[in-house]
Amino acid sequence: MQYDKNAFLPVTAEEMLARGWDAPDFVFVTGDAYVDHPSFGCAILTRVLESAGYRVCILPQPDWHTAEDFARFGRPRLGFLVSAGVIDSMVNHYTVAKRPRDKDVYSPGGEPGHRPDRATIAYCNRIREAYRDVPIVIGGVEASLRRFAHYDYWSNSVRRPLLFDCGADILLFGMGENSIVETAELLEKPDWRDYLPALRGACFLAKEPPAGYETIPSFEEVAADKRAYAEAFMRQYREQDAVRGKPLAQKCANRWLCQNIPALPLTREELDRVYELPYQRAWHPMYDRMGGIPALEEVKFSIAATRGCFGCCSFCALTYHQGRFVSSRSPESIVNEAKLLTAFPDFKGYIHDIGGPTANFRRPACAKQAKCGACAERQCLFPTPCKNVRADHSELLTILRRVRALPKVKKVFIRSGLRYDYILLDKDSPFLKELIAHHVSGHLKVAPEHVDPRVLSLMGKPPMEVYERFAQKFKAINDSLGLKQYLLPYLISSHPGSDMQAAVRLAEYLRDTRQQPEQVQDFYPTPGTLSTCMFWTGIDPRTMQPLHIPNDPHEKAMQRALLQYRRPENRPLVRRALRIAGREDLIGFGGKCLVPPESADERGRASRGKPAAPPPPARKKPSPKAQPAAATRLPRPEKPGRLGTKSPRAALKKK
Repeated sequence: MQYDKNAFLPVTAEEMLARGWDAPDFVFVTGDAYVDHPSFGCAILTRVLESAGYRVCILPQPDWHTAEDFARFGRPRLGFLVSAGVIDSMVNHYTVAKRPRDKDVYSPGGEPGHRPDRATIAYCNRIREAYRDVPIVIGGVEASLRRFAHYDYWSNSVRRPLLFDCGADILLFGMGENSIVETAELLEKPDWRDYLPALRGACFLAKEPPAGYETIPSFEEVAADKRAYAEAFMRQYREQDAVRGKPLAQKCANRWLCQNIPALPLTREELDRVYELPYQRAWHPMYDRMGGIPALEEVKFSIAATRGCFGCCSFCALTYHQGRFVSSRSPESIVNEAKLLTAFPDFKGYIHDIGGPTANFRRPACAKQAKCGACAERQCLFPTPCKNVRADHSELLTILRRVRALPKVKKVFIRSGLRYDYILLDKDSPFLKELIAHHVSGHLKVAPEHVDPRVLSLMGKPPMEVYERFAQKFKAINDSLGLKQYLLPYLISSHPGSDMQAAVRLAEYLRDTRQQPEQVQDFYPTPGTLSTCMFWTGIDPRTMQPLHIPNDPHEKAMQRALLQYRRPENRPLVRRALRIAGREDLIGFGGKCLVPPESADERGRASRGKPAAPPPPARKKPSPKAQPAAATRLPRPEKPGRLGTKSPRAALKKK
């Protein structure tokens, strides 16, 4: 690939001096490699600052073992901006089983080890070594979701608010385009600390909370009392609204973490301007020899169209980070970006995605949200859709039609999540038919997540009957169009509230629908989600009622095995789970059984030449001809019903 190296922001002192700068206004430290693409927060924020007239240098994945890298550009005039990267550094490093990951798609060549654990803390410590009194502003997902005292899955403990551990001056939470410019203007003032209570979307430390801040249980209280933790979390959760939210304060030792009102969502015009900035849409050329940055391949020909989500799934941090108010780019801005993508020499004719947190949300859930904010005590789609929700896919349809009509465009996919319950609310819309006819390649990804009513309620998801209605409609439209396309449902095992009986119900559903998940997502307790609060406290914070929490590794393994019960290696775990659930009727050879008994497994291993358990001394070993090897395998389901047999990306490559 050919790049204009000078079009990237400086990453070395030499590149900075070549621009005629003696020092930057800001040094942006990031745990990711430098990719100048609007799917990466670092690229957006640095381009926004550049457009506002500030000089910004980027320090990607610095060596955190010493302070040397952090002095690369000298002391910045206004301060350091620090982000751990696109995702939390601990999630980036470890699986849900707390095993190190073998790949980091945000690093050169996908190689792990280019950033530290708890990267925000590590980077701030080194900055303080290099420049003791320079202002430090932290942000990004890691900072945003850890702004209050929070449960940390990896240490299995409640940690202090992040500002206490990293020593930064300001924490910006949520989407920070306006906040970052306002912060820059603030830091121009010698008495900038006095103005912090007026900075939307910001947290800071104080000896006493300013007037008007509501207090929540302290760090010491929530660390000692799980009910206090649940209460504090729900207060934070309910005030995450830019219109009706209130400033909050939480004490830790002898100081207070103060959170201001969230920043206002960007208007359509502001979003359009952000995505029209001069991104190179490429990784920095210094990574060419290392194999590039794998994460770019997933998004290079995708278009981010929306922000925010009023779906409010309990296990998702979007509500806590971006908020429930949905804003979107104009159709003209999206079509113009699509035209830009078609001009790339490596464009093959496929737009991989036009979406966002939820692809088919393009406007606030109802007319009242812009004036009154999202309801504190009522979700838009759960437990049933609010009567005020306006389901409308007309603008999205217009965008899809215009983009797929562009020269050089062969197909436009939607790979972001779709809310099927919202699609069903738009009863007379042709959206689903056009989606199936033009924007699906073999499989459509949807997220029912589970089938058990209690677990679905805890997840904030609609009842299974809603998914089944959608599945029937999806099949009927495919049949009418003469297409063979299938739903690819995402499922979560071991979510809070899921006991063994619920896990067995999910396995029975997979049996009855003849589906075989190739991949299963174990629930991952990440900071900032309602489900993580449930996981730590054993309480549903909405009702304060106790829950069953599958936090024992062996129980989690059994629940996961139930979802992939057809795999021979999972059978011992499945049998154990069925006995715990009192469902031994599902062990055997009947049509409804999930696994054969142990004896059949042993005979099957022997017939395949694998070691079998030694027979009892008094019994004669049966001859190989007498062994019913065929009975050790359940009938293989028909291919159309299997999950994960052919991903949209695999189909795309085939074309």
